[in-house]
Amino acid sequence: MDTAGKRDDAEKEGPRRAGKTLVEGAYETLRREILDGTFEPGTKLRTEELRTRYNISGSTMREALTRLLGEALVTTEGQRGFRVAPASIADFEDLTRVRVLVETEALRQAIAHGDEDWESQLVASFYRLSKVEERLAQDQKDAASDYEGRNRDFHNALIAACPSRWLHYIAGILFQQSERYRRLALAKRSIPRDLHAEHKAIFDAAIARDPDLASKYAAEHIERTLTALRIALEPTGVKERPRKERAKPKVSLGLED
Repeated sequence: MDTAGKRDDAEKEGPRRAGKTLVEGAYETLRREILDGTFEPGTKLRTEELRTRYNISGSTMREALTRLLGEALVTTEGQRGFRVAPASIADFEDLTRVRVLVETEALRQAIAHGDEDWESQLVASFYRLSKVEERLAQDQKDAASDYEGRNRDFHNALIAACPSRWLHYIAGILFQQSERYRRLALAKRSIPRDLHAEHKAIFDAAIARDPDLASKYAAEHIERTLTALRIALEPTGVKERPRKERAKPKVSLGLED
């Protein structure tokens, strides 16, 4: 290809790259604000308000919303726009039951097939998680995002040696869908928990190649979050009443559309 042709291709690729970066920025920012509760479950997501908030075009905002729709973090109402997906104890109970089934089976298979590489990656992920758990005890708000990432890495490392790609795929979806509930439970702290001790029990059993004990501790760990959230949201048997929507301040993505 001659120089002129390469230049033309580069000129065409530039706008495509910029558009993709804008969509990524909008998607990541809105996703984070849904997960951290800035946009509460059931909140109507008005495209015009969001594009003004993030300083991007309507088409870019709609593409980002479509991606979140695919992750089930956003729902659509036909021609009436988008809303943050609803959240409820009943939904989290169902999610928890299925997650226990999938993750414990994946963990059993990982322990059966895991080699030294699996063990070394598990050790490294547990160490990194332990370090952020120390920070979490001191400054929960500051460390929450880092904790979620390292917690995900640890759970992924536990089942990394599982040979079933479908178990990996389903486990990933379930873990992601649980994130909003985990963050809420972490913020509420309705029951005393030693997260480090819970993770260490799973880690020790996995390294010891004890699938029964590892699965037992993993199931208890996952179910304890459900217990904590149930107590936090329904302490008297009455469901938490939804709060009124409030105006959100304008947010910069650090990009221009």
